[in-house]
Amino acid sequence: MNEIENVVGGSLGATLGGIARTLQAEPDVESTLIAIVKAAVDHVDGAEYAGISLVERGDQVRTVAPTGEVVVTIDEVQYRTGQGPCLDAITEHQIFRTGDLATEDRWPAFTPAAAETGVRSMLSYRLFVTDTTLGSLNLYSRARDAFSDQTEEEGKLFAAHAAIALTGAQTEARLHVAMENRDMIGMAKGILMQRHDLDAVRAFRLLVESSQNTNMKLIQVATWVVENRLEL
Repeated sequence: MNEIENVVGGSLGATLGGIARTLQAEPDVESTLIAIVKAAVDHVDGAEYAGISLVERGDQVRTVAPTGEVVVTIDEVQYRTGQGPCLDAITEHQIFRTGDLATEDRWPAFTPAAAETGVRSMLSYRLFVTDTTLGSLNLYSRARDAFSDQTEEEGKLFAAHAAIALTGAQTEARLHVAMENRDMIGMAKGILMQRHDLDAVRAFRLLVESSQNTNMKLIQVATWVVENRLEL
């Protein structure tokens, strides 16, 4: 690596380090998503817009934190046709780049409608940690050939940092919900123990049986008990 490459590499490393610290400092999943797309537009050469196609339960995909309405429009075409670089990045675990949607032939049902939006270039990265696919980070530009080979490589590092930050935020959110659920169930048990002279095991069993009989989640039953404790 020559002197110029050393300088560029060092600058990129410092930039990515700063971005990673910023992303990990966000307080929740939504804030992390917004920070990821903002950082992508700010730091990835050629990106005018960005968005994330997030994989949810049942393999459903939805767009989150778009930086412009055009992102939503293009992504809706992808979801409707089942074609496009964002979806392929998720399913085929590769990077997909196109320099001109008007002449692109890989997604014939998607590209004509996408080109009508004025966007020409797209670059989609799979967001993943180990074997878990979180979704794809998608970059858009109205310029033709907006993304170079170097940009694609540098973007891989950015996408890796973004995936780590996102999975960390999701894990923290699940832990927060789990703690809140535990506290709510504990409160519901205490109410049933007091009102019906039950021990902790029988109170919890009553919550479980009520959940099964009403086809409601346990936390929903517990919340109902707490909110309606004066009527029990």
